[in-house]
Amino acid sequence: MAKKKVFVSFDYDNDKHYKFLLQAWDANPEFDFYFSDLSSQEINSWNISTVKGSLTRKINEATYTLVIVGKEANKIHKDYLEIGYRNWINFEIAKSKQNGNKIVAVKLDKFYTSPSEILGSGAEWAMSFGKDSIIKALETASKK
Repeated sequence: MAKKKVFVSFDYDNDKHYKFLLQAWDANPEFDFYFSDLSSQEINSWNISTVKGSLTRKINEATYTLVIVGKEANKIHKDYLEIGYRNWINFEIAKSKQNGNKIVAVKLDKFYTSPSEILGSGAEWAMSFGKDSIIKALETASKK
């Protein structure tokens, strides 16, 4: 079975350890999951246009977008006017919808506010940040 191409959208400053856990799962041959991750810190540029272009290319290579909803997932970014959205997560979700990616989301805590762009997107929700829950949500999304 081919691995899924998944772009992971997350708050780099606060939730990168969850992305590292996904990388560990990806290294496990029993976890049918491939993800492409690129955050603004990894692009080596603070130029908003450069970051947008790099993120958009990575999102367009994926067929799924996994959104990790942490505490700051809908917080307004200082450069929100240039980004065109509240923050980078909302930008990534909007681009994912434009690309036709299937969207899967997981809240790290049920009380955290979902990113604005995910509302009404038809996202499939993982019930917890666990391997089985995320795999199940990806499988369910693939049938939509």
